[in-house]
Amino acid sequence: MPTANCCPQGYRVGLIPNEGMPQNVKGKGNMTEQQELLTDYEREIHRLNRLVQASLVINSTLELRPLLSVIMDHVADLTNAESASVMLYDPITDQLRFVAATTNDPFVENLLNILVPLEGSLAGAVLRENRVIMRDDLTNDPQHFRAADAKSGFDTRSLIGVPMRYKDEPIGVLEAVNKKEGRWTDDDRRNMLILASQAAVAIKNAQMMEQLQRAYNELDQIDKLKNDFISIASHELRTPLSVILGYATFLKEDAQGEISAHASAVLNSALRMRNLIEDMINLRYLKLGEADLVREHIPLAAIFQVAQSDVEGLMQAKGHTLQVRLPDLSLIVVVDRLKLGMALTNLLNNANKFTPSGGRIVLSYERKPAAVWITVKDTGVGIPQDQLERVFEAFHQVEDHMTRRHGGMGLGLSIAKGFVEAHGGRMWAESDGAGRGSTFYISLPLPKG
Repeated sequence: MPTANCCPQGYRVGLIPNEGMPQNVKGKGNMTEQQELLTDYEREIHRLNRLVQASLVINSTLELRPLLSVIMDHVADLTNAESASVMLYDPITDQLRFVAATTNDPFVENLLNILVPLEGSLAGAVLRENRVIMRDDLTNDPQHFRAADAKSGFDTRSLIGVPMRYKDEPIGVLEAVNKKEGRWTDDDRRNMLILASQAAVAIKNAQMMEQLQRAYNELDQIDKLKNDFISIASHELRTPLSVILGYATFLKEDAQGEISAHASAVLNSALRMRNLIEDMINLRYLKLGEADLVREHIPLAAIFQVAQSDVEGLMQAKGHTLQVRLPDLSLIVVVDRLKLGMALTNLLNNANKFTPSGGRIVLSYERKPAAVWITVKDTGVGIPQDQLERVFEAFHQVEDHMTRRHGGMGLGLSIAKGFVEAHGGRMWAESDGAGRGSTFYISLPLPKG
């Protein structure tokens, strides 16, 4: 009698007499017929459990090469075949390519990467016509692609081929080769169809994972090259820039008239370049996680005052009104005063840059139970909703025309956000859209006690 332990290790199937199991029915056949029915029933349960086990294993990995090996092993096992293989469709060549065969096959290395045409081959017919093909004797079969046997040295005598498709996309062909005993059966056909369906999804997932990993590696390499360039360029520029700053300052102090004006222009340009270099260096440190903080207990008002003095000249030049609101002069924060001050200065500079002349900018804060929220609100050009996250990306500009009109490389907000996050804080932006101003928020944790 079948029992709950008749299945492969790790799977248990309880057989309920009144639900599917053949029973002694008076007048319905003899004992031999009933035993045959029971044997068929046990065989079917065993087959289904092996398919379940194969399905679980096939879907347990997203690495293509181990996945193909698992598929091959289960195909050969479930069909009692000498070998099994996977051919994947190559849309560039419009051919099939052998990519895997059973690991104990001595001809595997010769077989891999052989191209199989869609016309004039059984595998091609399987894929083109999206149907199962079973051949018990390939001796005189005109569609048998003998070039694969000639190149690999393998003797293919019989095969069953099943198409693999993901939705409407052709993935490839799954083959079992050389039945060890007898002919291919309906069970072989059903098993192969089920395995091919599972394999197609698993292979597609593995391919997408490989593509994602390649894209990530490429982006990582690009990011590394960018960081290396920033590091080299910034350090190489520092020395000659120091010389330029020194001579420009000397000329400005001693020169008069037109020469003094020219010296001032050189000095201002050199100062802008120095600030840009410092921005690139700070960005690199943030990317590498090397933004070391020197924390101290300090009144938030003191940092506000420094940031205000840093931007006052620029604000006045554009006719802006800058309001600084300090509801509590005694509020203490534990921060790196220079880096948080730079974050606030960058936010104010951003507001100044993107607010038309005569605008209003407000720097304020609000104390929360465990944090302080700092806000920089402006009456500027605003930010489209789909750009609210992207404004913090390094080198990103909301619109090309803004880049041309306002200049800059788009590093200030990225650096500000990096410094805030290094403090364990958070930064975000809100805006009602173009022409309606923006509000930038910083949330910083307050010291306990």
